[in-house]
Amino acid sequence: MPNRSLDLIVVGDCNPDLVVTGDDVTPAFGQAEKLVTGMSLVIGGSASITAVAAARLGLRVALVAAVGDDPAGEVILSLLSREGVDTGAVAVRCGQPTGMTAVLSQGADRAILTAPGAMTTVTAADVPDGLLARARHLHVSGYFLLAGSLGPGLAGLLAAARRRGLSSSLDTNYDPARLWGDQRLRAALAQADVFLPNEAEARGISGECELGPAARALVAVGRNVVIKLGARGALCVPAGSADPCLVAVPELRPVDSTGAGDCFNAGVIMGLLHGLDLRRAVALGCAVGAASTAEPGGTGARIDRQTAFSLASAATITSTDLRSS
Repeated sequence: MPNRSLDLIVVGDCNPDLVVTGDDVTPAFGQAEKLVTGMSLVIGGSASITAVAAARLGLRVALVAAVGDDPAGEVILSLLSREGVDTGAVAVRCGQPTGMTAVLSQGADRAILTAPGAMTTVTAADVPDGLLARARHLHVSGYFLLAGSLGPGLAGLLAAARRRGLSSSLDTNYDPARLWGDQRLRAALAQADVFLPNEAEARGISGECELGPAARALVAVGRNVVIKLGARGALCVPAGSADPCLVAVPELRPVDSTGAGDCFNAGVIMGLLHGLDLRRAVALGCAVGAASTAEPGGTGARIDRQTAFSLASAATITSTDLRSS
């Protein structure tokens, strides 16, 4: 591959997150006021969190997304720029609001409320061809939020990246409509080098109730599949299901799990770009994802490359039989 000035392009959602933390963050209607432990305005959107985590790990990162021409858009672009993320390809949609999310977080569990705004207008055409020419890897986040705009051209975008020599990955995130995709998603999965769902998403997209059959169904559609299992680590299924394994790092006590899966993605991508095999790259993903839960919000904990490799060195990699998973 020729020299590239970018390691990573991340395509997807971009919005501020209002993260509310505490032992009881369930709102009480009837004009009642409750006190919570903390409330933070942070970088949100799966794509943005992955981009920031990757930049902190030392990768050269550009983000492709859409925001509105409003104060929230100005804030999120400023925060991303401070983190070293190239936002030159983020579209600013005149007359539209920037998407925003409220996260109600209780330890390892959370509830999420999102007003999509301009984030759902990003398309494959928003990814400049010249940007692809400069990069080594293309990652797509938040597919189900963006399916109406990004879905029609996504398989073609991933195919174009492959022709240019880029590796690629896809994380759909949760489907609020619980429809779990269509032929456009299947076409995109067939083009992506690595698919990175969590357990609930893997079950929903595959239509299988058990983890093993879900993994087998997904790897049959695409290439490599990595299913995030939260504190249990990740199920790594290489193309062809030749050597599936469970990967985990020592468990850390979480403060807030918001964005942990997005940070996991950044760790996996860093590992692949460093030439690690998929299992070792997934160990890095587990390390970055686990470390990200130490502070509120997906970008609250600052994880550098040394920290990631140190925690990943303690990972366990255990062969598994998908028929019994």
